[in-house]
Amino acid sequence: MKKIVNVATPAVCVVALVLSVAAINKTNAATTPNQAPEVTNVTAGQPVDLTYAAEKALPSVVYIKNTQNSKVQTVEYSDPFEDFFSDPFGGFFGRGQGQGNGGRRQRQVQTPKRVAAGSGVIISADGYIVTNNHVVDGADELLVTLNDNKEYSARIIGSDADTDLALIKIDGKNLPAIQIANSDEVKVGEWVLAVGNPLGLNNTVTAGIVSAKARSMNDPNRRNMVSSMIQTDAAINQGNSGGALVNTQGALIGINAMLASPTGSNIGYGFAIPTSIMNKVVDDLKKYGTVQRAMIGIQGGDVSDYVDSEKEKGNEVDLGTMEGIYIGKVVDDGAASDAGLKEGDVITHIDGQKVKAFGELSNIIAQKRPGDKITITYLRNKSKKTATLTLKNEKGNTKVVKDADIDVLGGQFKPLTDSQKEQLNIGYGLQVTKISGGRLKDAGVPQGFIIQRVNDESIKSIDDLQKIVKEASKSKEPVLYIQGIYPTGKKGYFAVPLEDE
Repeated sequence: MKKIVNVATPAVCVVALVLSVAAINKTNAATTPNQAPEVTNVTAGQPVDLTYAAEKALPSVVYIKNTQNSKVQTVEYSDPFEDFFSDPFGGFFGRGQGQGNGGRRQRQVQTPKRVAAGSGVIISADGYIVTNNHVVDGADELLVTLNDNKEYSARIIGSDADTDLALIKIDGKNLPAIQIANSDEVKVGEWVLAVGNPLGLNNTVTAGIVSAKARSMNDPNRRNMVSSMIQTDAAINQGNSGGALVNTQGALIGINAMLASPTGSNIGYGFAIPTSIMNKVVDDLKKYGTVQRAMIGIQGGDVSDYVDSEKEKGNEVDLGTMEGIYIGKVVDDGAASDAGLKEGDVITHIDGQKVKAFGELSNIIAQKRPGDKITITYLRNKSKKTATLTLKNEKGNTKVVKDADIDVLGGQFKPLTDSQKEQLNIGYGLQVTKISGGRLKDAGVPQGFIIQRVNDESIKSIDDLQKIVKEASKSKEPVLYIQGIYPTGKKGYFAVPLEDE
């Protein structure tokens, strides 16, 4: 069974790998910044020189150190004997935190300091760097080390768990930005280099070929995972995450992201997020702070998989093709539903481009935004039809989805003091210390109110509230359902819309 391993570990040494040396036809530099030159040094049946590609790519790949500081956290634990000592007059003997909560109590624990590392790629001379979301996730501090050993502190501009991409920024000038190639033009069998910091070995280059394109991958931790990866047999190990996959001209074609291996080390294949998806994600993160994800509104899979599945059941199926996307379900009020597509239809082309597998469809849609129109060619009962779809967002409309900040609430907050917890006989909460113009005022939440739960999640810190506000702002129902208590101990409930009706 294959094991998918997301990778990020420290790196400390220098290794380079070069295959068969031959003469190279160097091309002129691209006329626009970061645009890759045309690949001209590959001749059929001839050896390939990878030294030029390594020299071009290495200065643009960085080492990223993620530090998560030690923190004091409140955790719940169970005390099965607590309720046996309940006070018949409505209280409890003792004043421990969490009493009267069905044997659930809280205690303070100190988490250890954690350090992890991975790689990143400089994409602009002024310090923008692309890496994986899982490389920077949870960071209190980010330290970037360049190929020349210069160090910079970095800040996160934005990240997206579903594509596993993040954009970070360092304050530098005239940095060695990598040239970016069009990953749609990459061919299976083409030579590539993986550049990164694997297994504690800084500035390492490994070589292989593109083994497959538009490869669909499954990851249960990523609900809307974009499944259109470049597969390569270039050695990728822990620490390569966020590093560069480049062509023979040293131009970026993908961001290394994961490894399929039964052991978690390189005896399998590596997978990279193509630049066609990366470019759109980076642009969205710069403009909106979050990815504008377009939805076609179907569930389905490859035609070949569907036909094989039916054969195993003893059913003979003739859809008129063995290539394309079989629609197993059309989502209500989605783009496909609005255009009249139905279960059993087979998508064969998008905007005139042939789609053979679901990974190719995913790659095309990942480059679109809500409101974009696409023309779909499909088969229904083996008869060719066309339809124009207006893509929608996760909320079912075409509006721009913004990554809402806690400022939208129009309030100021502070965690409860120990004396407040003791006085109110509660274990956690966030008190509203000031109300100005904003969503809290509109919903009638008063100053002094203590927020304990929002959308069924415990609120123990301002970070907890910030996280839930961001999640709710992207949902189909952008509302905060707040539960808490007044300073008098009386319970209160509020619904706080994050958008105007």
